Amino acid sequence: MEKLSTERPAHHGAHLNQPDALSREHYTISDLTAEFDVTARALRFYEEEGLIAPTRAGLARIYSKRDRARLAWIVRAKNVGFSLGEIKEMIDLYDLNDGRVTQRQCAIERCREQVAKLTKQRDDIDASINELETFIDQLERLELPRVRA
Repeated sequence: MEKLSTERPAHHGAHLNQPDALSREHYTISDLTAEFDVTARALRFYEEEGLIAPTRAGLARIYSKRDRARLAWIVRAKNVGFSLGEIKEMIDLYDLNDGRVTQRQCAIERCREQVAKLTKQRDDIDASINELETFIDQLERLELPRVRA
């Protein structure tokens, strides 16, 4: 029987402190969609929502290191269930110029809350699974009346 892996998949491009492999200062939409496995439409949406702010060169969007770092936050936070509003609140705290102290404290608090929420959801799912398994067992043991022909 094939053994199922219990390892969690690494989320492509969602590492906050991972530098750009090519040490670039600017990125195209294609660079970021490939690195973070997001669509161009998603990047444009994040721009509309004020999460990233690329500059323009004609019609082309030019993304900065700051945009790339913010995108890393967005991808990682979305992967663990944060809303875009929550993500924006956390990443905007970077601009307080306090050495990211407030941002870090807020992120830790929000992550702990998310862990508690997900743990509760897992417990609820486990309880539902147990209830269903008990019901299946009862149904399988149920003797049905025989139908006469």
